[in-house]
Amino acid sequence: MGDAVRPARLREGDLVELVSPSGAADRAVVEVAVGVLSGWGLRVRLGEHALGRRHSYLAGTDEQRLADLNTALRDPEARAVICVRGGYGMQRIVDGVDVEAVRADPKLVMGFSDITALHVALWCEAGLATVHGPTASSLARGLNNRTASSARSLLLEGAPAAVAADEAEGTFGVRAPGRATGILLGGNLTLLATGAGARHRPDLTGAILLLEDVNEEPYRVDRSLVQLKRAGWLDNLAGVAVGQFTDCGEPGYAEPSVADVLAEELCSLGVPVLGGLPIGHGAQQVAVGLGVPAVLDADAGTLTVEPATA
Repeated sequence: MGDAVRPARLREGDLVELVSPSGAADRAVVEVAVGVLSGWGLRVRLGEHALGRRHSYLAGTDEQRLADLNTALRDPEARAVICVRGGYGMQRIVDGVDVEAVRADPKLVMGFSDITALHVALWCEAGLATVHGPTASSLARGLNNRTASSARSLLLEGAPAAVAADEAEGTFGVRAPGRATGILLGGNLTLLATGAGARHRPDLTGAILLLEDVNEEPYRVDRSLVQLKRAGWLDNLAGVAVGQFTDCGEPGYAEPSVADVLAEELCSLGVPVLGGLPIGHGAQQVAVGLGVPAVLDADAGTLTVEPATA
């Protein structure tokens, strides 16, 4: 793993482009997110298919969504690209992303969930540090909350992310002792497992792997972890950062719980593991850089991540 390409942090007056490379979002949701970003002093431009147009369960055809994304990545005026939402669809177009445009003019790219496919591709193809953080749909929760404040701190202030394990998170008990340093990579577990065997395989040697997910039963979480293990993705990690596994198994679900599954598969790797991190699909989430150095201290219950910006 070489040094990441870190785009410049945002400044007041910079242009942010909102695109929908995956699922569609309602116009009202996007408009609230625009208000949040404008409240930070940023200018906002919408991709053609960012406002609720639908093609089946997608925000447009593959050609339309890819065109919107590449237009934003090629725009010399834009300094950041924020995805409107996750859902499904990024994998369908990821091989068509204009990586030459990314290499020529690196921009901040932020999103999570299905956008994991884009994070992995941009890291593998361009060494770009990106932001695992709220989509526009998440920012629509408003200005005055942890989700918005952590994203603003990372995007505009270039601040490192200091994330503490939270006892209220269902994965809090997933822990193996120790301290690890390494490049933070990863994201949504299901997307990572689905991409194993595809063209974009990040070198995870000495990395800290971030995992989170939503709406997956424990056996499906188990299946994804086993897929990554069999594909060799878990062989040489420095540590594992476990975020939110939201609505993964109903309350009172028969054992094993998703936390049991995570502990069984991850705590046997022989590396530090820290669960309970408020990163992912929860009511609030902390934005963190991907492709940048991080320190995971399972004994102290903290994950500290360098800024994704220069």
